[in-house]
Amino acid sequence: MAITVAKFRDVSEGTQPGQFEIGDHASVSSLADLDPIYRQLLDEPVTAVVSVTGSTGRSNLTPVWFDYEGDTVLLNLATHRKKVDWLRAAPQATFLLMNPANAYHWISIKATVTREVSEDDPEEGPRVTAQLDRIWTKYTGDPGAYALRDPGREERRVLFELAVDSIATFGRP
Repeated sequence: MAITVAKFRDVSEGTQPGQFEIGDHASVSSLADLDPIYRQLLDEPVTAVVSVTGSTGRSNLTPVWFDYEGDTVLLNLATHRKKVDWLRAAPQATFLLMNPANAYHWISIKATVTREVSEDDPEEGPRVTAQLDRIWTKYTGDPGAYALRDPGREERRVLFELAVDSIATFGRP
């Protein structure tokens, strides 16, 4: 399946007519085919802002740790969070990953939930926990188990798998 990429014109080489507008559209067959300057935002520990539609119909924006496998975006959430119910009701999300050293270098990914896996699933549950531990290490540098579970409850996790619908890119590192 092809993924449409809208490439915004940037100002990295000076001002130009039509700057900040979409300059070109391209297609990639996978996230691996993205230009490396945008793929680095996916692979490095860049905190994403995820937008989901809340119960009032308005966007809810939250910083999250970003992860993906192949062409599937992964979103690991505590089951007691409102985002879980909102994603189940409206299974679309948009992720924005902005270079922390240059706000004019970013990638936006629109995606749709295709599947969810519970940490309590007897067969696939260990994968949910392992993915959470992996992003813990990616973002903190600390090896081992995720260490931010809510001590006031028996926190359980759910892993949402999302298919990429489209991508927008802007700027250079």
